[in-house]
Amino acid sequence: MTTAEPRTEPADQKVSLPTLTAMVVGSMIGSGVFLLPRRFGTETGVLGAIIAWTVAGFGMLMLAFVFQRLAMRKPDLDAGIFAYAKAGFGDYIGFNSAIGYWASACAGNTSYWVLITATLSAVIPAFGPGDTVLAVIVSAIGVWLFAALVMRGVKDAAVINYIVTVAKVLPILSFIVIVAIAFEADIFADNFWGGAEGYSFAAIWDQATGTMLITVFVFLGIEGASVYSRMARNRADVGRATVFGFLSVLCVFALVTLVSYGVMPQDELAEVSQPSMAAVLESVVGHWGSIFIRVGVIVSVLGAYLAWTLMAAEVLYIPAKSDDMPRFLARTNSHDAPVNALVMAAGLTSLLLVALLFAANALDFMLDLTAALSLIPYLLAAAYALKLTATRETYGDGKSLVPDMVVAALATVYTLFLLYAAGMDKLLLSCILYAPAAGLYYKARRERGLRVFRPAEAVLFGVIVLGAVAGVVSLATGAIEI
Repeated sequence: MTTAEPRTEPADQKVSLPTLTAMVVGSMIGSGVFLLPRRFGTETGVLGAIIAWTVAGFGMLMLAFVFQRLAMRKPDLDAGIFAYAKAGFGDYIGFNSAIGYWASACAGNTSYWVLITATLSAVIPAFGPGDTVLAVIVSAIGVWLFAALVMRGVKDAAVINYIVTVAKVLPILSFIVIVAIAFEADIFADNFWGGAEGYSFAAIWDQATGTMLITVFVFLGIEGASVYSRMARNRADVGRATVFGFLSVLCVFALVTLVSYGVMPQDELAEVSQPSMAAVLESVVGHWGSIFIRVGVIVSVLGAYLAWTLMAAEVLYIPAKSDDMPRFLARTNSHDAPVNALVMAAGLTSLLLVALLFAANALDFMLDLTAALSLIPYLLAAAYALKLTATRETYGDGKSLVPDMVVAALATVYTLFLLYAAGMDKLLLSCILYAPAAGLYYKARRERGLRVFRPAEAVLFGVIVLGAVAGVVSLATGAIEI
C-alpha cells in the first residue's frame, strides 16, 4: 500500500524522465513490501512465487496503463477513481465504487496500525501480533489523534515525504544486498517446489493464486501514477516512466521475496512474526538487522498514514461536493478540513480495529480485506476503459483504439481473475459494507430530489443485500472465519 498523491500539480513543476520515473517508484513502494517474506512463505515456494509475480506484474502493468490512458482521454473526470465507474455505468454503481475505495482505504489504515503495533511488540510484548486488547486501544487512540491533526489543518508535507521515502527505500535496498550476499543455493533449491505433491502444475498454480491478494495490496495506489501524466515535461515520457518505474518496483518486490528463500527454509519463513523482513535480516546479521528494519517500518508507516488519513476522508468529501454523497460530508471547518468525512473514516477504521479482536490472523486478514475491497473499483475502471474503445468515445480519429482495447481487455480479465482468487468469502464480507452504505446514497438522492434507484439499480441493491445477509449468516455459523 502506497502513500496518497495529489490529483493536480502546478503547471511550472514539469519534470524529466528520470525524475518522473523516480516519483513513480517512490509512490508505489509502501508498507506491504516489509511483509512479503512471510506471506509468500506461508503460501508457496520459489516457483509459485515466480509465477505469482509474473502474473501480478503483467496484470498490474495493464491496470497502470488503463489509468494512464483514462487520465489523458478523460481529464475532466478528476474526482477520483469512482468517477470512471459513474461515467461508465451510472450513479449507483459509481457510488458503490466510491464506497469500496473508501472502505479499502480505511481497511488499509487499519492494517497500518496492526503493523505498527506488531513492529513495536519487540519493545512492548503486550502488543503481540497487533491484535491484542492493548494494541487495539493504542491503535484506536492513534486513529483519532491523527484525525484531530488533520482537522487542525496538518497535511502531508514535502519534508515528511522525503523522510518517509528514505526510511523505506534504504532498509529495503540494504535488505536485498545483505540477504543476496548471504544467499545459499541449497536452501533455495529446497524451497523451489514449495512442498507441492508430485510437482504438478495444478499444485503450483494453487500456491501462486494464494498470494494474489498480497500482490494487489503492495501495488495499491497504482492509479496514482496517472497523476504524473500531468507533470511530464514531455508527454512521451509518461508511458516510459510508467514502464520503467513499474518494472523497477516489481523487481524490488520480487527480489525481496526470492532472496528470502535463499536464507531460510519455507516452513520457517511461514512462522516468523511480521514485519517478516526484520526476522529474515536478523537471521543473517543478528539483532541489529531486526531493529534496522523495524525503525524503517515505523517511520515509513507513520508518515504514510498521515497522507492516507486525509485520503480516506477525501474519498467521501470529493463525491459529496458533486452531490454523489450526502451534503454533510462536504462540510469543512475553519482549517478547510473535511471534518465529517474525517470522523466517518476514523469511525470505520476504529470498528475494523475492534473486529481484529475476533480475527485469527489480524494482519493477514486486514491486508486481504483491503485488497479485496479495492478490486471492484479497479474492475469498473478497467471496464470503463474497455467501454470507451467499444463505443469509440474519444477515439474519433481511430488512433490507439486497438492497442487500448487490448490493454483494457487484459486489465478487465486480470481484475476478474483477482476476484475469483480472492474467494466468495471476501465478496460476501464486502457486501456487508456495501449494503448499509446505501443509506448514504438514499440520503444524497433525496437531497437532490432524484429517484433513488432505477430498475436495474434496484436489482443490484437487492443482490448486494442478499450477499450481506449471506455474509452475516456465514460469519454467525462459522462458514466464514476472519
